[in-house]
Amino acid sequence: MAHLNTDQFQPLGIAVLTVSDTRTSDTDTSGNTLVDALRGAGHHLVERGLVTDDIWQIRARLAVWIADPQVQVVLISGGTGFTARDNTPQAVAPLLDRQVDGFGELFRQVSVAEIGTSALQSRALAGISNGTLVCCLPGSPNACRTAWERILGEQLDSRTGPCNFVTHLQAAVAGQPDRCCGPRS
Repeated sequence: MAHLNTDQFQPLGIAVLTVSDTRTSDTDTSGNTLVDALRGAGHHLVERGLVTDDIWQIRARLAVWIADPQVQVVLISGGTGFTARDNTPQAVAPLLDRQVDGFGELFRQVSVAEIGTSALQSRALAGISNGTLVCCLPGSPNACRTAWERILGEQLDSRTGPCNFVTHLQAAVAGQPDRCCGPRS
């Protein structure tokens, strides 16, 4: 099986959604953190949105983006805690074709160095829906920065080996068969 990294960077189309009952477009520091990171890495911001922490509003916005062939990745910040108004995981999980189980586990592991055992309070998750990677992150700018710098920056870079998510996403967009990491041939 072929390895899934390339010598050339392949920019992705990324949408950013902030889930919050209190933030506005002027106070969305987490969204700004993600937009700055993805643009700094060379990716394209396709669209940015902000919805209240409501299951149906989250699903409605996400459904539009996962059906849009220009969007290969959706980054969602907010709503991943344990309060009654934290609904992002419940909204997103039913729309996923496959869950990336290791994402939440890895996010909590790398967060321990910064916030200790409070990392357990995150229900960060990721999955693929219709060939689109959807990542749900906590709503703090520091959590978004940690996710980008420790996980997403590498996994959304086609040069990262032995494998990364880009080939799964590009394959879906280009109509090529999906390939996965495997032993070197």
